[in-house]
Parts: sequence; C-alpha cells; structure tokens
Amino acid sequence: MRTLRFVAMGDSLTEGVGDPVEAGWRGWAALLAEGLAGPGTRVEFHNIAASGAQTEDVLRRQTPAALALRPDVVSVVVGVNDTLRCTFDVHAVAARLDAVYAACGQRGAVLLTACLPDPGAMLGLPGALARPLARRQRAVNAVVHTLSERHGAVHLHAADGEWVADRALWSADRLHPGERGHRLLAARFHALLTAEGLAHGGAPACEPQLPPPTRSARLWWLATAGTGWVARRCTDLLPQLVGLAATELRHHVRGTSARLDLSAAHAVSAALAALSGPGQPDAA
Repeated sequence: MRTLRFVAMGDSLTEGVGDPVEAGWRGWAALLAEGLAGPGTRVEFHNIAASGAQTEDVLRRQTPAALALRPDVVSVVVGVNDTLRCTFDVHAVAARLDAVYAACGQRGAVLLTACLPDPGAMLGLPGALARPLARRQRAVNAVVHTLSERHGAVHLHAADGEWVADRALWSADRLHPGERGHRLLAARFHALLTAEGLAHGGAPACEPQLPPPTRSARLWWLATAGTGWVARRCTDLLPQLVGLAATELRHHVRGTSARLDLSAAHAVSAALAALSGPGQPDAA
C-alpha cells in the first residue's frame, strides 16, 4: 500500500485551536488529511504547527522538520502573528515565505497556502486600531497571493467573504474557527485539490459534531482568556499600535488616509521585487 505523507506547518490556526477533541486540538489540516487518499493509499499526517508561530519560526524550525519527513503534501498557513509584533517587516515576511515555499517545491511536495482575515476586524477593534492591523494583513496576503502563484501552490482565498462574517463558523475567541469553520476550511481545500486531481478520498463533512459557542461563551472568553491572549500576542505591539492609531486619526481628519494604503502597497511591491530568485532566505 502506498503512503502519502502530509505535513502541516503554521500557527494556532493549523494547530487546530478552536476545534477541540478529547486528545487536544484537531483542526482543518487533520480533517483534510482524511480525504486525501483513495483506495490503495494511506495517509501519514504530521502536524508541526505551533501556537504563536511567525514566519521566522516556520522558516528556521518547522521547515527543516517538515522536509525531514519527506512530505508529498505540505501546508504553510502563517503570517497573522507577524502582524501583531512591533518588528513587523513585510520585506522579511516575503523573503521568509519565498524561502519556505521554494524549499517545499524543491522536494517535489504539493504546496498548500491560504490568505487570512485580519485580526483587528475579527476582534472588533475600533477603526483607528483596526485599520493599521488590517493594512498589515492585506500586505501579508498580497505577498502570499503572489508567491503562491510564483511557486505553483494550491492557494485558498480565505481572507474575506461570507465565512468571515458568519459568527457560527468561529470559536468563542473570535480569532480561530470553531469546529464548523475548521470543517469548512478543510472542505474548501479538498475541493481545490480535487479539481487539480490531487485528492482522491471523500470530502470532509461540513456539519459539526458539537454546537457552536453561545454569545455568553464568547463574551466570557473576551472578558477572561481573551485579555490574556491579547497581552501575550500584542505586548510589544501595543505602544506602537497607539502611535499607528494616532497617525491613522491624523490622516483621517486630513482626508489623506489613501496615502497610508499607497505606502503599504509600495512596500509590498518593493518586498517582492527584492526577491531576485526563488527561495532567497531572509538575512535577519
């Protein structure tokens, strides 16, 4: 019997946070793994994603571990945590992702990627705080879009649309999909892979086994664990975010907010143009 190896890299989204099972977290990647193989093939699934991971963690630690497993399919879904750090640099993000994607391609693995919603909008932050984070996430998504095409990845557009607005798809923390959301991600990836002739098993079921979190559960999370989550993820960002919000307000009052968007777009273009060839590693 042939063995198909699927290795999942990334952060808490791929780790499975929001989709609890008895042994811990499951998540979209584990659900997808069940539908990759047809008759005569078994799937060997490895999830090495880690909560809080940034692109540098994926490049320096996860990628060598993933390639050592000789994957046939590898997913790389990461970038949100980069936007929540004061060290955010779209040039570094682009260089790291380019190196990771190239390394996977050089091993002949099918590469899965996705763009993601911005955390400010998901958390419902005030506009002046949310817009800088949204701009950063759009920059990361633009990089992921371009590099996914460049490296021939199977790319899932998951940054917006009805699934983002439907709270029934999200866990109590409003940042990670709930079971229904993880199942939807798995089903959407499966559909893309099936269309490419790369998935030969049944599609993951979309109906959850557990009920979605109630409104009171969401509010309780935000009032308790949510505060801790924000503190852990954003401690070094908060002072900078206050400054970014002040800049946002000044431009809003002057009617020059478009300049901030234009500057971000130029930064993305420059970051991609700086990649002189596939897989150029980040020098940081």
